[in-house]
Amino acid sequence: MNFLAKSYDSTKNGIFVSFNQDCTSLAVSTCHGYRILSLNTIDSPQEICESETEDICIVERLFSSSLLAMVSLSSPRKLKVCHFKKGTEICNYSYSNTILAVKLNRARLVVCLEESLFIHNIRDMAVLHTIRDTPPNPSGLCALSTDSDNCYLAYPGSSTIGEVQIFDTVNLNCKMMIAAHDSPLAAMMFSPNGNMIATASEKGTVIRVFNVAEGVKLHEFRRGVKRCVNISGLAFSPDASLLAATSNTETVHVFKLENPKDDGAPTTSSDDSGQGWMGYLSKAVVASATYLPMLQMSVLSQGRAFASAHLPQHGHRNICALTEIQKVLRLLVASSDGYLYVYSIDKAEGGDCNLIKQHRLLKKAEPPVVPHSLRESGSRGGSGDETPETGSVSTYAGILKGNPPGTMSGTEYTKSEKKREIAAAVEKPENENFKLTDDQEFPPVTLKSD
Repeated sequence: MNFLAKSYDSTKNGIFVSFNQDCTSLAVSTCHGYRILSLNTIDSPQEICESETEDICIVERLFSSSLLAMVSLSSPRKLKVCHFKKGTEICNYSYSNTILAVKLNRARLVVCLEESLFIHNIRDMAVLHTIRDTPPNPSGLCALSTDSDNCYLAYPGSSTIGEVQIFDTVNLNCKMMIAAHDSPLAAMMFSPNGNMIATASEKGTVIRVFNVAEGVKLHEFRRGVKRCVNISGLAFSPDASLLAATSNTETVHVFKLENPKDDGAPTTSSDDSGQGWMGYLSKAVVASATYLPMLQMSVLSQGRAFASAHLPQHGHRNICALTEIQKVLRLLVASSDGYLYVYSIDKAEGGDCNLIKQHRLLKKAEPPVVPHSLRESGSRGGSGDETPETGSVSTYAGILKGNPPGTMSGTEYTKSEKKREIAAAVEKPENENFKLTDDQEFPPVTLKSD
């Protein structure tokens, strides 16, 4: 399973939540620290690690490795790459403006600022390319394919309409621009193999799926027609046959990605007669549709939800995941109300999804409140130099748990040691069918000698 849910930061209650790429864990962070929770069962999520020493606003885990990419509220321009099991910081980079999002896979790490994107080689954290002067992107909207072979980056190509720019992070060139929506983009997500991308606009009524190779629209789904909503999460199932969408409403929609059956065979008269009046009426509707205005024709051609889930609360920002837990497909919804909701889903029949588990993500009764001034500090100004500054990569190794903020301890990293630590974490297991659990992961897989 390769999945990376769109992460979020809510300044209303200061909760940041993100699924890792294979959806085996969930990262939860607040101004008091962060927690990594295992999702190997639907029972109470097991805590993998915890830190209460930093005010973390972004934390992203690389698959099931011990590698974390983190940004704190007190230093919103600094990215830290850490090894949480050893409790050490491998390296850090500083940027000219606030880091709005961090995306990573086994080949690349992408840092998104409001008007630029930095593409790092994750094995040594060298900056390979900088995409400068992008349209204003205050929400840090971007998507990175979790597949290292189809290693594409998507980001808004306009701040006024829904253009999607696709960038090849391996060959370091622009692949294409997709005119996805009339309104600005609100959400994007690559399919697990990186061959498709799902998009939604700020209007929130239509979700579209495009082929990445040619930019051709493959599917179009209508979430609703009565009201515009804020779509905050899109998620493909592991086999890319289903697509889930979450918004600030109480309903989570799941759509089925079915290709139209058209084998090119002519329709015989016996088939027509067998359909009777219903067949005649169906053909009449199809024929009359050609005379309808384009808007009505578009609505008729849009797919409807295959399944849906109802959240206990609405008005919150949510992200979702479609993943197999103990070989059973589940719909997971992590909400800014501080809960993780687990739903059953019938992959064959669809329909209503039943809520089977509900887990509180925070230990304390009330979520912490993060002042806007903390999140916005440092978002403007700086030297204006768009080149990230490397921290004391060879000497700075801070213990993540147990030390007061600002103290440093641990083993000093040379450049070669830093590269070995990251390379071990990003190495892809030779047998994909055997999934390493977090307890079995350490020590990590090492690179083969040349």
